[in-house]
Amino acid sequence: MASLTHAVPRSQFWVNKRVFITGHTGFKGGWLTLWLSQLGAVLRGYALPPDTQPNIFTSCGVEWLIEHQLGDVRDGETLTAAMQEFKPDIVLHLAAQPLVRASYARPMETYATNIMGTANVLDAARQTPSVQVAVIVTSDKVYAENAEAHEETSRLGGHDPYSASKACAELVAASFPLPEGLKLATVRAGNVIGGGDWAQDRLLPDFFKTIMAGEFLTIRNPRAIRPWQHVLEPLCGYLLAAEHMWTNDEQRNTWNFGPSQSSTVTVQTIAGKLCALWGQGAFFTVMPDENPVHEAPVLRLNAKKAWQDLAWRPGMTLDEALAATVAWYRAFQAGESMRDFTLSQIKAFGQYE
Repeated sequence: MASLTHAVPRSQFWVNKRVFITGHTGFKGGWLTLWLSQLGAVLRGYALPPDTQPNIFTSCGVEWLIEHQLGDVRDGETLTAAMQEFKPDIVLHLAAQPLVRASYARPMETYATNIMGTANVLDAARQTPSVQVAVIVTSDKVYAENAEAHEETSRLGGHDPYSASKACAELVAASFPLPEGLKLATVRAGNVIGGGDWAQDRLLPDFFKTIMAGEFLTIRNPRAIRPWQHVLEPLCGYLLAAEHMWTNDEQRNTWNFGPSQSSTVTVQTIAGKLCALWGQGAFFTVMPDENPVHEAPVLRLNAKKAWQDLAWRPGMTLDEALAATVAWYRAFQAGESMRDFTLSQIKAFGQYE
């Protein structure tokens, strides 16, 4: 990993902070829970059961690091009761229907979860006096499509149900009436990679599942360009955003977290690098998509504002991020303790003792 030239979350801030996380059973939520547990935060999670098998929640024993509650963000009454009972200082909202292609198959679920679920989280925070900061996680796909690097002030849009739902979540957050004392940030990240992601129709999980099964990967949209970054990069940004909102006077703010231009490459480039890293038995082919759906051909993010406001920087090159991800799945395949291995990657990223 690269030498530490970027800001990282501080244990002095997070120790004993009461943090309510939605979506802690998911890929990013699992990594976030592990990180915050190491920083000494007191955690409650609210989420549906993991929707893949295997999953990071089980393989890393995340359940034992957090007060775990099964629940649906579409159920506003139960969500509010859970938040009020816990009395959090900070709310981190990650629960979502996160897949573009799934949003075509299940548009109403996508809209209800990503739009009304976000409204329910904000309403629960509004009704919980202990909450001082809420961070709402959306996506780089909230922006109207173009080939330029999107800034936080770029026009929102959304051609597919997922993208539109996340853009709507941004509008909900921007317009939701906040009581005095509650601060709100929305955060937008690029294509996130890292160990423990087993979702369908994502390039890296598809690669590792097929390679481990002794098969080969078939990729779609080989020329699509995405801002690839390791999962620790945006999570670092989310936590820095919460720290910033806690200590500053502004009530609302928004940040992009995206990699350098050199990490914004095509799907085919990533597939080739993965095969080279994995070695023997890894290869891929490109075949026509039998059920084509629209996906943005180019996504780029401008993260200059996060650099300026938060001292956030990408902590890994693309090759380092891919190597760390391959190492995770190699360790999983070898039967290692995945909680210990994942925590070791978090500690290395933050150069924690």
